[in-house]
Amino acid sequence: MNIKIQANRTGDWVDALIIDGTRIQLPGIHMGWRFNFAKHSKEKYTYTYALVTKLNPGIIQGCLIYKMQNNEEPYMAYLEVAPHNRGLDKEYLEIAAYLIAYACRLSFKLGESYYKGWLAFDVFEEKKENEIKLMTLYSSKYGAKKFGETTMIIEPEKGEELINKYLK
Repeated sequence: MNIKIQANRTGDWVDALIIDGTRIQLPGIHMGWRFNFAKHSKEKYTYTYALVTKLNPGIIQGCLIYKMQNNEEPYMAYLEVAPHNRGLDKEYLEIAAYLIAYACRLSFKLGESYYKGWLAFDVFEEKKENEIKLMTLYSSKYGAKKFGETTMIIEPEKGEELINKYLK
């Protein structure tokens, strides 16, 4: 999928792609990432995607593993921005937002029956205060609602808003 992302330092818009992650070398802990995407992409009913720029398609800006739980419920299993896209000096802005919007898009395409358009995910952090901060961010920025102790859900209406904002 073709998108445009914004460079942090210059403010320029850059042509980018969200691509199928099965055809590329996926990042992992040995590359400074928190998750081992190559390992987790082999689980059943998973779809792996990477966000890359057209100028440098070999450098992954962010990665997503989307899963169909019970073969019908859309679930964002793993989401991570590249180490060079974290903090104030990040290379590109809002990489996570593009991938979350893409996961919402998949929830409309692949979700079955009642689950169509709904996106569930869990927030796990080592420290509880970091978990709360991340849940607050997901709630305020993406409209996610807490459901249980660690689970959050993006409803179809909010998902459509994210799709229209980041993917159109």
